[in-house]
Amino acid sequence: MGFGVSAACAVGALVAGAGAVAMALPGRPEPWPAHLMRRAAATAAWAAAAVYSLGFSAVLMSEQAFGDGANSVPAPACRDGFDPATIEGLSHHRSSYLPLRFDCVRDDGSVYSSDSGYGWMNGASASLALSAALLAIGAGYATELRARKAAVTS
Repeated sequence: MGFGVSAACAVGALVAGAGAVAMALPGRPEPWPAHLMRRAAATAAWAAAAVYSLGFSAVLMSEQAFGDGANSVPAPACRDGFDPATIEGLSHHRSSYLPLRFDCVRDDGSVYSSDSGYGWMNGASASLALSAALLAIGAGYATELRARKAAVTS
């Protein structure tokens, strides 16, 4: 289900991106800079949601695999794909949904990440969300500036 949400958000990003690209075509709505910024903000917001939901579902699946039947403790995400020296002394794990992470903790207190992909997912979703917010604010500012300019000239 988590990957379905991510795919739906990705489709939303593609549709919103097509709307932003349509601003380059003849017959675009006026004032086009504000429309372009709104459409780009929607694209960035959908893309941020797609990346975050992908990471969210990965953390959720790792958390659900822990304690689910035989050979599930310590967490399979902390054991699978790692050499024996890395998982030696594994005691528990820590997970977080904001920021996304699933960390494996050894008896000596040292920590390693179960998946290096969480770093880029956190960075991408945060920068896309920030871009969406700045573009939405910019669109509002452009509209306000245009309204003030129209009020002064009339």
